[in-house]
Amino acid sequence: MVRQSSRQAAQLKSAPAESKPPRTRVKKETAAVEPESDADAPKAKVSKRKAVGTEPDDLRNLDPVQDKKQEAKKPAPKKRKTAAKKDPEDSMLLAARTAVASLKRAMYIGAHVSGAGGVQNSIPNAAHIGANAFALFLKSQRKWANPPLADEAKTQFHALLKQHGYDSRKHILPHGSYLVNLAQADAAKATQAYDAFLDDLQRCEALGIVLYNFHPGSTGGASMDAACARIAAQLNKAHRATTSVVTLLENMCGSGNVVGSRFEELRDIIALVDDQSRVGVCIDTCHAFAAGYDLRTPAAFAQTMAEFDKIVGLRHLRALHVNDSKAPLGSHRDLHANIGTGCLGLRAFHSIMNHAPLQGLPMVLETPIDEKGPDGKTVENKQIWADEIKLLESLIGMDADSAEFNDKADELQAKGAAERDKIQEQVDKKADKDAKKGTKGKRKTKKKEDESCDSCGESD
Repeated sequence: MVRQSSRQAAQLKSAPAESKPPRTRVKKETAAVEPESDADAPKAKVSKRKAVGTEPDDLRNLDPVQDKKQEAKKPAPKKRKTAAKKDPEDSMLLAARTAVASLKRAMYIGAHVSGAGGVQNSIPNAAHIGANAFALFLKSQRKWANPPLADEAKTQFHALLKQHGYDSRKHILPHGSYLVNLAQADAAKATQAYDAFLDDLQRCEALGIVLYNFHPGSTGGASMDAACARIAAQLNKAHRATTSVVTLLENMCGSGNVVGSRFEELRDIIALVDDQSRVGVCIDTCHAFAAGYDLRTPAAFAQTMAEFDKIVGLRHLRALHVNDSKAPLGSHRDLHANIGTGCLGLRAFHSIMNHAPLQGLPMVLETPIDEKGPDGKTVENKQIWADEIKLLESLIGMDADSAEFNDKADELQAKGAAERDKIQEQVDKKADKDAKKGTKGKRKTKKKEDESCDSCGESD
């Protein structure tokens, strides 16, 4: 009787608006209790990454303006659902961080992680996969205009650095925006590029970050010498406006008018920089291989490193992007593969992990982590990065002639065989087509040559 009276009273009380509030309440409650899972990542964010390629999930970092537009189109609970899943510490670690002191060589390995919701979130995201180094975007890399770094984000970033024990001066490697072209000849566009570049350097200094990686840019059809000179001039200007950030030129794969695929181009830029202590290089293993620098055997690796030392100087090497390649040597196709599954193979990474001069440098994975879920939807599996970090660490001091190493190398090669064969067929067809036309495989359009790679939100 009491139960019936209560129910009737509740029905009378809620009669004027009985449908909408309960629905809204149910959605919020569901969002709050859903476990953190990549499979639950919003579809829109996955599709954005697919539009330009696969690299770290930082492309999910929409700025507040974008967020507000989406909130106007979709119910607010959808946005709250994303926010409720930002902190990976709410779920079990995918891998514990290895104490670098326990390794035979001091190799700091990690991945390009998300800074969605604020740069401070990149730190627990890195710890979540067992990373001892990491990269991130400091702001949306798809927009010129971004809100300033929030004081709260900066405060939390410094607090989390202490909590997790990361050295922001050595092992955090922000990645520059793909919109920025410091080789831009047009005055207005050059100013726009410089302003965005300088803003990133100022964010680095506010966060205590010393290393900053960026793509050199494109000649736009001008001479390579003129493009290198413009890049160096912009670096000199940015260095004078800041005090401590070391700007790292990333080597590129050699497509079209892109600057930086040859070691000589990196050397020429560095030579024109006034403060040599403020400039360096980040070698991307996939880019190097695609540009024609072999790393597959110990002898090939030694030769490439000797060539870099002779032309650029090992003193300028400050970081690495550690990626295998789906495409063959000298293909000029920037297609990142998971470690050991590509054309470089596990032996190349054994050489890297046991090369003494690389100790202490941040080594960042930009390997694919997109997979098809049980429902057929594409989701991110960050366990891949956690496993690859452990794989690379296991190579330190391992006997490359052992059955353990060779079995693992064969297993990974078999796993990537179908993808390698597919890309090889594409490369061969293009080579045949170019041969018939009497060309040397140059990119046909400016759009294609200026695009970025298939990772870190880059496309091939």
